[in-house]
Amino acid sequence: MSNAMNQKVIDFVKYVYSGMPQHNKDLAQKATQKRFSLTQDGKVFYCDAFAVRFCYSKDGTFSNTVLALSKLQKYDTIPFFVVLIKGNGENAIFLSNSSMIKKVSHSSQQLSEKNIRGSFNGSDIIKEYNGIKNDKDNYQELFAIHEGFAWNENLMRLVEATSAIEPQKQKFNPDDTQKKNLFESIERAKTFISSPEFNELKEDLDNRVEHKAAEIAIAAHIENVNIRGRLIEALIVDDNENIKIDLVELEKRLPVYDAKNGLGDYVRRFANGQTYTDIKTKILYLNSNPKAYNIDKFLECMSENDSVFLFYLIGIDENGVTNSALCPVYDKNILDATILQYHWAGRSTRGVAQLKGSTLHGILCQTETEHHIDSDNCKKFLEELLKR
Repeated sequence: MSNAMNQKVIDFVKYVYSGMPQHNKDLAQKATQKRFSLTQDGKVFYCDAFAVRFCYSKDGTFSNTVLALSKLQKYDTIPFFVVLIKGNGENAIFLSNSSMIKKVSHSSQQLSEKNIRGSFNGSDIIKEYNGIKNDKDNYQELFAIHEGFAWNENLMRLVEATSAIEPQKQKFNPDDTQKKNLFESIERAKTFISSPEFNELKEDLDNRVEHKAAEIAIAAHIENVNIRGRLIEALIVDDNENIKIDLVELEKRLPVYDAKNGLGDYVRRFANGQTYTDIKTKILYLNSNPKAYNIDKFLECMSENDSVFLFYLIGIDENGVTNSALCPVYDKNILDATILQYHWAGRSTRGVAQLKGSTLHGILCQTETEHHIDSDNCKKFLEELLKR
């Protein structure tokens, strides 16, 4: 979202608690629609910055049917709020994008990834996400988390949570040899960042960014965070000079990159290891927490005997690329920035990791990037992942 959009959202959330009519849903809807010039789409009211659905509860409980999942999809790239008008209390607000939905409840027997149907109830909205309350004080942090996930990822989770199907994905359970390789990946990372190959990889990626700098600057203005990230990754990784930026049906035209084990956008072998590099763009004037990796895929990849996993961070402002940094996954700053989203996981996976955008911003603002890998902390981190 742009800064102007952010201000609209901030003003709206403040209005819910200090200005919006209480106890009467119709009055609240009409006053809000007029104040914020909202367009009505069935039960949803929206503008360019946010969408909202109003619900009413006489006693404050919230089990009402809220919205069809297919309707939510239309608004899932902007903050989607549910405002609960209470007959006996103050208004309440909940961020209700797909990342904040536990399951689909109503008429969802035939829900599948190719057949989006069913509705979610108020009780299906997650009221506390990994210790973060879903309320007026935390909606910005929660939406930053949501922006790290694509609609299809959330849909896959909702299908599994809603139906009785046997999950296709299973937790990675390493044998003794794989466990040994996993914990040795810490020392492999230390060795690699001290080698000439580390600088060679950084120079390779920097050259690719410089070669596509004009295209990257254009792509940076795409509001959809997932499309934006995928396109910039494609521009850097693909050697095809004919990739064109066309905003019409852009997502359908994007190349598909499936690195070995599904980890990393850019895979390159060196004499001292196989490197997997995940490219993360940070739009410096936007607040978002990008998805880092699927935890099971990360553990599986690090259980190879020569694997090294790194993040290539690209800072972008209004004028284009400003800075870049190549960081091993075990770098102290990266570990400190890692948020483990177990709550988001399906029944049979360990979930995903995200990176705090504010920490990435700090790394990219450094004149020189220094790397520190604390072996003991990294070991504890891996042990924590395996416990899940």
